[in-house]
Amino acid sequence: MNRLASLLFLLLIVAACKEKTYEPFTSDAEVNHWIYDQMKLWYYWEDKLPANPDYQLSPDSFFNSLLYTFDAGQRPDGDRFSWIQNNVDELTSSLSGETVTLGLEYRITASATVGRTFGTVLYTLPGSPSDVAGLKRGDIFTQINGTDVTSSNYRTLLSGTGEKKFTVAKYNAASNTFDSIATAAATPVRFQEDPVHFYTVKTIGGKKIAYLVYHQFYPSSNGTSDKKYDKKLESVFEDFRKQQVSELILDLRYNSGGYVSSAIHLASLIARSVTDQNIFAIKEYNPEITRVLKKKYGAGYFEDHFSRKEQNIGSLIDRVYVLTSRRTASASELLINGLTPYMPVKVVGETTLGKNVGSVTLSDDKKRTKWGLQPIVSKSFNSLKMSEYTAGFEPDYPTAEGIWIYPYGDEQDPLLQAAISAITGSPSSTARKAETGPENTGFSEIASSISAKPGYGSMFEELPDITAP
Repeated sequence: MNRLASLLFLLLIVAACKEKTYEPFTSDAEVNHWIYDQMKLWYYWEDKLPANPDYQLSPDSFFNSLLYTFDAGQRPDGDRFSWIQNNVDELTSSLSGETVTLGLEYRITASATVGRTFGTVLYTLPGSPSDVAGLKRGDIFTQINGTDVTSSNYRTLLSGTGEKKFTVAKYNAASNTFDSIATAAATPVRFQEDPVHFYTVKTIGGKKIAYLVYHQFYPSSNGTSDKKYDKKLESVFEDFRKQQVSELILDLRYNSGGYVSSAIHLASLIARSVTDQNIFAIKEYNPEITRVLKKKYGAGYFEDHFSRKEQNIGSLIDRVYVLTSRRTASASELLINGLTPYMPVKVVGETTLGKNVGSVTLSDDKKRTKWGLQPIVSKSFNSLKMSEYTAGFEPDYPTAEGIWIYPYGDEQDPLLQAAISAITGSPSSTARKAETGPENTGFSEIASSISAKPGYGSMFEELPDITAP
């Protein structure tokens, strides 16, 4: 009898502890009230939220109506980066590099002199459908499924889940035309990107130069916490240490951001003479979140510190060269800003995007809606309290990638070439002067898939725990 009573008591406890279920929201207005409550609590510009928003709007329109939107004249300190997505599961997977994709990033260029528009492969993901199809960085495509690529149809041609057959072409300078040379077919699949894309060590002019291409800041593959990609970075830098490199070139030209934790991790592998007592970055939240977090954790909560890494190469190098473009953003810029107090950081390429704010992913813990929010919640400073780079970091060595692009590590690449020239003190090669000749005038970039990449220009933080201690 006592055993039966004990069993019933245990079952009552389990039933009481079972997670309560909630009815889904039945109207956009209910979703919008939830959105407003989240923004009122977390949004960095909480004091700028409208007092009487229109709750009858669709959730995405409602969210956008709340934003303290950037305006160069009226609101130069405004929000350029918050966004909402109708499926939070897709949001979180895309922020970890898992999407339905061809495994190809591209640039679309128009040429008045040739009289046509064409695509250029910026890179393909190893093992992806595009890689298996034989497409590679620098390849030019003029048609997809037999239709000419134009400035108005390229999105349509490259969207959808069906097979894409690329007509690969080569520019013929003599006739000022594109000659078709091959076809390559690929079909989108769900695929996980590895952000640690390429690395090598070059010995040039008596210098041992480490070169690393890093495409996105995320520590693990989607749905895991194994730090797979952070560990791969450690392995790369352990190799750099073993080879006793004397210089580092970090290629972030297509890196538009990602997780703060991975930026700290990478910085900890590079910075000179740092310990876990050194500040990498300082976060600033809205006043109410600041008050709550300070009360719960203390003033030190807002500081992100370097980690001690046995693979750190800071003792081997005097500076770091970072290759950039106007799409280099967010966590990439956080890395530049955070390293600057500890060592010279030389920027090679184009002015970066200019994003000094971070976001978190917000979802309904009661699962009443699938909408996910990615609002700006913080502003970042380095250890010197410097944060004023909203216009981007200007290059120390201004260089453009050019019309025709080369494989990663190829010294004809103008960005890599400029960095090597700065390191060795030798003048840049003139091998690419033909690009600026009259036969190549009139080329202009229309768009790049990098700008449409999930999380473009974002810096993701873990959602702070503000529950009562």
